[in-house]
Amino acid sequence: MDLLRDLNPAQREAVQHYTGPALVVAGAGSGKTRTVVHRIAYLIRHRGVYPTEILAVTFTNKAAGEMKERLARMVGPAARELWVSTFHSAALRILRVYGEYIGLKPGFVVYDEDDQLALLKEVLGGLGLETRPQYARGVIDRIKNRMWSVDAFLREAEDWVGGLPKEQMAAVYQAYEARMRALGAVDFNDLLLKVIGLFEAHPEVLHRVQQRARFIHVDEYQDTNPAQYRLTRLLAGAERNLMVVGDPDQSIYGFRNADIHNILNFEKDYPDARVYRLEENYRSTEAILRVANAVIEKNALRLEKTLRPVRSGGDPVFLYRAPDHREEAAFVAREVQRLKGRGRRLDEIAVLYRTNAQSRVLEEAFRRQNLGVRIVGGVGFYERREVKDVLAYARAAVNPADDLAVKRVLNVPARGIGQTSLAKLSQLAETARVSFFEALRRAGEVLARPQAQAVQRFVALIEGLANAAYDTGPDAFLRLVLAETGYADMLRREPDGEARLENLEELLRAAREWEEQHAGTIADFLDEVALTARAEEPEGEVPAEAVTLMTLHNAKGLEFPVVFIVGVEEGLLPHRSSTARVEDLEEERRLFYVGITRAQERLYLTLSEERETYGRREAVRASRFLEDIPEAFLQPLSPFGEPLGAGREPVAVRPTRRSSAAGGFRGGEKVRHPRFGQGLVVAASGEGDRQEVTVHFAGVGLKKLLVKYAGLERIE
Repeated sequence: MDLLRDLNPAQREAVQHYTGPALVVAGAGSGKTRTVVHRIAYLIRHRGVYPTEILAVTFTNKAAGEMKERLARMVGPAARELWVSTFHSAALRILRVYGEYIGLKPGFVVYDEDDQLALLKEVLGGLGLETRPQYARGVIDRIKNRMWSVDAFLREAEDWVGGLPKEQMAAVYQAYEARMRALGAVDFNDLLLKVIGLFEAHPEVLHRVQQRARFIHVDEYQDTNPAQYRLTRLLAGAERNLMVVGDPDQSIYGFRNADIHNILNFEKDYPDARVYRLEENYRSTEAILRVANAVIEKNALRLEKTLRPVRSGGDPVFLYRAPDHREEAAFVAREVQRLKGRGRRLDEIAVLYRTNAQSRVLEEAFRRQNLGVRIVGGVGFYERREVKDVLAYARAAVNPADDLAVKRVLNVPARGIGQTSLAKLSQLAETARVSFFEALRRAGEVLARPQAQAVQRFVALIEGLANAAYDTGPDAFLRLVLAETGYADMLRREPDGEARLENLEELLRAAREWEEQHAGTIADFLDEVALTARAEEPEGEVPAEAVTLMTLHNAKGLEFPVVFIVGVEEGLLPHRSSTARVEDLEEERRLFYVGITRAQERLYLTLSEERETYGRREAVRASRFLEDIPEAFLQPLSPFGEPLGAGREPVAVRPTRRSSAAGGFRGGEKVRHPRFGQGLVVAASGEGDRQEVTVHFAGVGLKKLLVKYAGLERIE
């Protein structure tokens, strides 16, 4: 029984599970992949299950490859007969064999992202609609992942979606689907939907596939969407030898259509399921896990578990409150420099933030300290599309002969100046040997009247901006660009517009900060930006010795010896867009928990006392999530990384909004209701007689109550 020798008791029980449904609640760093791999090997070596009867589904090709490698080391050549793949790879394999049952021709084409975007560009052009093909693709992905009909989409979707009214987007979807059928092609999400349709229409095919997947394992089950859930249920069938592994406390992809209720309701779907809890954490120190447990236990939508450290002790979790966001970034850079001086490698350090806009000030602080950075899942601040667009307007105003800048923004926002018009104008500039902007002035020579008039309006816009360029500071000038061009209004209609507007607000903040230190024009600021952007561009590969910068979402599945989580403030974490609904607020708390549990040895939490918002410097409150953490679990630091203790003024965590009434709630209290029984307060708003609380009651769910009339009794 050497397969069981190095497992802890909980892992050992899960590995020895034989038939019937099983749920493995696997906490962060608890060895879930190890458990799945050992279980598959155990079935083959000790239960006589044929490798050709085992299916393991993961979410990424990388994870599937790693699982195959580990299984090959454990079971040898038999691993080649195992079915280990992603959901979509498994679906494609099924359709290649049985696709003709639902009208797919042999050799049907699977469109990749570029193919989809090209087709959608064609569809949008044919319908005379203007939105980015990427946004239309995002809406189509959402429709398919949620298994919506067109009627369901029109009923459930927002009035404006993907940059278009939802009725127009429905027409785009229908035209796109018709073109796909005519081309004999399927897209990525079709793979799941068509397999589901195949199984439901042809039970005999489903039965054959079930014989190839008698023992099913699904990893990261908390991230499954409705289509993946339905496919799993069909495959499990009557035998129900289904083991799902996951952690609802790490469900952070609601925006990608992941449904946390799939894992929360597993025991309702399979009442006889065995539940195994992996609670021993091999990643983080005791001090870090104390903080993680204190944060996540305040969520109502979860399966009960408490991470227990294998590694005892460790440094305390450090807390630093900065006077403003610039000092916060400077502190992080100084502390990284100090850690480097003590022998810590830069690639062992990660800085995590909630929004991409937060990276700008961090990038600059690290550059001042001559520390390399690697941005994961994104690009440098000054390389982001919206930042480059607005700066291109500024460049065109300062120097209309800058052909690249002028061409970049000629039709952004859309002005009805397409590629054909652009080609004619470029040919005119080349033939007449004038700048492209001068060719725009002569647009009437080569363009029809409507296009020529649109070009002349653009010329007048740039000339107006040029007149203001040398009389207006960088901040005010960039605000003028946003107002006069309609660029900000365009972003507000885009699906990811909020994040892009946050980046533009950060650009305005950068301009204001530059003005505070220099007296100059927008032209001078553009020179500074050019130098900064050049400093961001690595020569060749990013050096291995670089600090990793990334959003909390991108950090999922990774781990680092040292982690900084910056901007632990109301409005950022939780994000201001996620505080209206309890479900969204709980996902934000899970996101914070994921960030905390990325740290192996050392964790820093930082926040600012003031932050600029829309040009105004405002006091900000510490995140409500910090109130979940007992003060004894946090070690305040001075600006130079020195512990603050006896004889030093502590860096107190400023409380979030509280009710001023006696007995007011702030979230986290256990209560008893005369009708609903015992519950947990998960959110509170308002004060005094108007205070309203949301309470999660076992067996009842979430209830919103007015405290004045609810008759709630606190339970100590």
